[in-house]
Amino acid sequence: MTLRIAQLANFVGPVSGGMRVAINELGKGYVAAGHERILVIPGERDRTEETDEGIVVQVKAPRVSRDYRMIATPWRALEVLDRFRPTSIEVSDKWTLSPAARWAARRGIGSALFSHERLDDMLSGWVRAQFGVESAVGALNRRLVKEFDAVVVTSDYAAAEFADLDATLRKVPLGVDLETFNPCLPGPVDNGLVTLCYVGRMSHEKNPELGVAAAVELHRRGVPIRLDMYGVGPDLEKMREQAGDAPVVFHGFVKGRDEVARCFARSDISLSVCPSETFGLAVLEALACGTPVVTANRGGAHELVDATSGEYGTPDPVGIADAIERLMARLGPDLRIAARQRAEQYTWQSSVDKMLNLHTWLAQDRTPTPPNRLFGTTPKER
Repeated sequence: MTLRIAQLANFVGPVSGGMRVAINELGKGYVAAGHERILVIPGERDRTEETDEGIVVQVKAPRVSRDYRMIATPWRALEVLDRFRPTSIEVSDKWTLSPAARWAARRGIGSALFSHERLDDMLSGWVRAQFGVESAVGALNRRLVKEFDAVVVTSDYAAAEFADLDATLRKVPLGVDLETFNPCLPGPVDNGLVTLCYVGRMSHEKNPELGVAAAVELHRRGVPIRLDMYGVGPDLEKMREQAGDAPVVFHGFVKGRDEVARCFARSDISLSVCPSETFGLAVLEALACGTPVVTANRGGAHELVDATSGEYGTPDPVGIADAIERLMARLGPDLRIAARQRAEQYTWQSSVDKMLNLHTWLAQDRTPTPPNRLFGTTPKER
């Protein structure tokens, strides 16, 4: 059976991180397996492009920040779907593109919501308080699980947001490009310092300031480290001030996946310390290069790091600094080998296979319970 899979997403731009990588890798896998694929994303202007990896349609959309756009007129994205006539849809957005679920239901087409973020923790971090966040997010999630036939999550942490809802969940861990990110790249230079790195967006939802704070704490303790920060974002200047005289170097935007891999490979330790990350592709990319990782002791990134490939600590400067020091005591060739072996457990082919299994179910009757269901009793009534 040849599937016609439509992927829809907001907040996909030139400097997008993990979500863009995930959507593109899955899309490439769909096409490689012999299926048709269309990707609908926001853009500066309306544009349609046929590529080797399927059709890419940009819908003219306003900026919501310096780097991101959001489709404000969802019916225009739905008009694209009417022309493409998909057998199933995969929506990586909980906001303006969620009406695609109702569009699909009216046409007897299966729909899946790909949950890339955990809204309760993310929003509570933004407003610095939990008051009112849980009830608002709960109401939104209840609506979403009623409208979509399935919800895709990438970790147990991400699944927990839907645990008390009658949701049909599919857990699909993401993968890593094991060729681009590999341990044969030039490794750390022995200059008497332990080199730490952070690779990602300089924005508070990713908690890069926690990595800087941990470096400041280690510098206060007299630990010989240097932290290399790779990326751009709205909090960059604030973190420059935060670093003070600590050995923190801000390198700016890293162009190309090959250069990202080199950044990881030449570091002794990678930091991915956001406690509300639902997965953490940067964790796998670092591990694939043989670079062990320090994470927070909760969140999806924490699930990727085992006792042989890294350390974790409480999400505060002292807790992360302590975890870094524990990992420093274990640095060596065996640790880098273990890091690579951990990454090898996560392939994009496995992710694609699980998603194609889901899309096949969505394209058919959807009456039987789908495999790998985590919560709920029956697929949603249409």
